[in-house]
Amino acid sequence: MSGSISLKSAEAIAIGAFDGMHRAHQELFKRLGDKGAIVVIDKEDALLTPGELRCKYTHYPCLFLKLQQIRHLDAAGFIALLKKHFPHLKKIVVGYDFAFGKNRKYKAQDLHNYFDGEVEIVDEVKIDGVSVHSRIIKEYIKKGEIAQVNRLLGRCYEIVGKRVAGQGIGSKELVPTMNLKVERFLLPQEGVYATYTRIAQKKYRSVTFIGHRYVTDGSFAVETYILEEFTEGSDEIGIMFAAFIRKNKKFDSLHELKKQIEDDIKKAQEILKDIQC
Repeated sequence: MSGSISLKSAEAIAIGAFDGMHRAHQELFKRLGDKGAIVVIDKEDALLTPGELRCKYTHYPCLFLKLQQIRHLDAAGFIALLKKHFPHLKKIVVGYDFAFGKNRKYKAQDLHNYFDGEVEIVDEVKIDGVSVHSRIIKEYIKKGEIAQVNRLLGRCYEIVGKRVAGQGIGSKELVPTMNLKVERFLLPQEGVYATYTRIAQKKYRSVTFIGHRYVTDGSFAVETYILEEFTEGSDEIGIMFAAFIRKNKKFDSLHELKKQIEDDIKKAQEILKDIQC
């Protein structure tokens, strides 16, 4: 649960899985008014904004309902549960493709038959002809199409990981990087990206590599090189993707790899002059 107002005082709620908290989701939140709240149906498979990270992208309080615990409910039982959590509930906002109840039997329009307050169903949101949908955003992430991902999200895509020890080769032979262990987040296509690295709530310009380290041990890594002076802080590190630079590729030597890294750094510096996260 998160937010500055009490869930109990909420009069309007938006319901959905809300993985991504993207621009279509934000259209639902715009309908909530001053006494709103967000109900997250948590399927525990979120890869864009896992868990309570969703709360970071809204000022409304969030109530998480685990799908496994409510999937057996019929329509009347579902509405009764909502009224229990929100005794002053007057309005429900959902997307056009919302479904609820056992086996997703009920659709958005069925809310009118079971809820005695206002129901607002928000139409599909498209940007440049592309539907803003978590499934579609995930496909763009897998392809490394970061510009399109960020356009649909309405912000830079961010992953969060824990800092771990690396090989030690970077600081000696290449450039010193932070190595991250990332779980639950969908990682972009293997390659190099212009990024911002977040440490203890401060953002720093950076270039990030995701992929197999072919020149050394062949292992998979997520590592970021910060392009400016920074202050060490929490071991929890955020990476915000600004732009794709190049795909991962093999090099015949550390010398060739270092030359490529130097070129990547120059490109990232130029890109980040124009893109903020």
